[in-house]
Amino acid sequence: DVALLPIAELRRDLLIAGAGLALLFVAAGWILAAWIAQPLRAVAGAAERIRSGERSVGVPASSRFAEVASLTGSLTSLIDELTRTEAELRSSADEIERRQRLQAAIVENMADALFVNKAGRIVFANSAFLRLVGASSAGSVIGTSPLALFHPDYRPLVEERIRVLGQPGGQVPTVEERIVGLDGRVVDVEVTAAAFLDDGDHAILVIMHDLTARKVTERQLSHAQRMEAVGHLTGGMAHDFNNLLTVIIGNLDLLEAEIADKPDALELVDMALQASLRGAELTRQLLAFSRRQALDPKVFRMNELVTGTIELLRRTLGERIDVRVQLADDLWPAMADPAQLESAIANLAINARDAMPDGGALTIQTANRHLDDQYAAENAEVEPGEYVMLAISDTGTGIPPELIARVFEPFFTTKTAGKGSGLGLSMIYGFAKQSRGHVKIYSEPGHGTTVRLYLPRAESAEIPQALETSGAASVPAGDATILVVEDKPEVRQVVVRQLEELGYRVVEAENPAAALHFIEGDQRIDVLFTDIVMPGGMTGVDLAQEARRCRPTLKVVFTSGFADILNGKEQAARALGPLLSKPYRKQDLARQIHDILAEK
Repeated sequence: DVALLPIAELRRDLLIAGAGLALLFVAAGWILAAWIAQPLRAVAGAAERIRSGERSVGVPASSRFAEVASLTGSLTSLIDELTRTEAELRSSADEIERRQRLQAAIVENMADALFVNKAGRIVFANSAFLRLVGASSAGSVIGTSPLALFHPDYRPLVEERIRVLGQPGGQVPTVEERIVGLDGRVVDVEVTAAAFLDDGDHAILVIMHDLTARKVTERQLSHAQRMEAVGHLTGGMAHDFNNLLTVIIGNLDLLEAEIADKPDALELVDMALQASLRGAELTRQLLAFSRRQALDPKVFRMNELVTGTIELLRRTLGERIDVRVQLADDLWPAMADPAQLESAIANLAINARDAMPDGGALTIQTANRHLDDQYAAENAEVEPGEYVMLAISDTGTGIPPELIARVFEPFFTTKTAGKGSGLGLSMIYGFAKQSRGHVKIYSEPGHGTTVRLYLPRAESAEIPQALETSGAASVPAGDATILVVEDKPEVRQVVVRQLEELGYRVVEAENPAAALHFIEGDQRIDVLFTDIVMPGGMTGVDLAQEARRCRPTLKVVFTSGFADILNGKEQAARALGPLLSKPYRKQDLARQIHDILAEK
């Protein structure tokens, strides 16, 4: 028993030691859990929250173990870096989105049409393109072939351009092409195209500029230039013809007096005289078209003129024409030549009658109109400003669209052969332009025609009173000396003889220098009768001004085949004396000389 005692003590000690060791391991585990496992779990949880997108994650800042502390520190740094990176990415994404919105707004609101062709189909189109082709929505064009929109005449060209753009580095120049909209409207466009990659796929960007406005302007300018060129030609011809007709008519007037007792010969002279007068009317109309006629612009009331003219025309128009008049109550006074406007109204009314062979309605309207900058930009040679408008409309046959641009050209007419000279509208066109006005024609076949004539508004509302002329001569014929200045010998010879037969004394000069010799001398001269266009650089107006300096009371009468050679001296010429336009009759010359001598 004594021997077994140490063994029992040994067993007890071993149990105690085992229990202590177990307690030690438990304590160590608890310590490990508190110092290592718990921070690691916190780190793991933080990492999981970071992975799910959370950035405001708290991580234990310290640990008794350096490795754990290093790990938590690295994780904190990672969170901070991720936070900064995500902020930068959000800022970049916002900037990219802003730029995309800006680019989309530019593309959507640009004036030019734009679409993207990808694999032979339209995949994008802006609003301008939809308007250009007459599409109600993007769905009308997206997915369709762009070739279908081009005019058949241009499709081979478009196909070739697409082929070139499909090659590496392929480029094509900007060209004019023609498209046909969904509504059938044909539009001239300027096309710019370029290839690019869209998500790795080949695509073509196409930009179209509508040329409609530019084409209209080009046509207007071309028409204006053509009319100007024709005007110069016809004006020059008319001037030369007027000199010839002055000689012919003057000699026929003289011959008529010589053979007054020979009826047969007198009849022949009268026929030649009437034909010459018709030729004079023709040249007058040509001068009107070329803006070289002698105008007498003054302030007048258009309503009164229209009323008086229409009353005279009603019998000519006939009972089958229903004349309707719509006159503005507050109409401004106009500034133009009233006599030329009366002639224009008569021409337009007769044209309207001829366009209504079975009868119809003729409407004459007056109104105040302000032509703005936009209207002036769309119509060549129109100055923005205030105008008095006269509109004459009919319900006749109308004029085809392809002929509208030509109706103002001289000798062009839509009437049948023998029914018109083709100078009526040309004369109105020239009158309007020379008066610094404007004329516009609208017509639709089967529905009628409207011609609108715009004349400048007068700066002053005061209407001048017409001067009364005496019927009897206050200065007896033969008691005056006339200085005739004319460079054409045959014209000078005729006018000298006419004046001598009227009883006047005549002094003749072939140029201004010769005329000044008489004016600066002592010879009596009562009237200076001078042509305006003369060689040597001195016009009849210049001569008259110089003559007035020498002889302040000298009477002056001008004559000319056309008036545009005054070159801005119109007011000076009118202040010096009246103009007797060539060709003129003997009685016209007599009346003019009589009237100028009768003036106080």
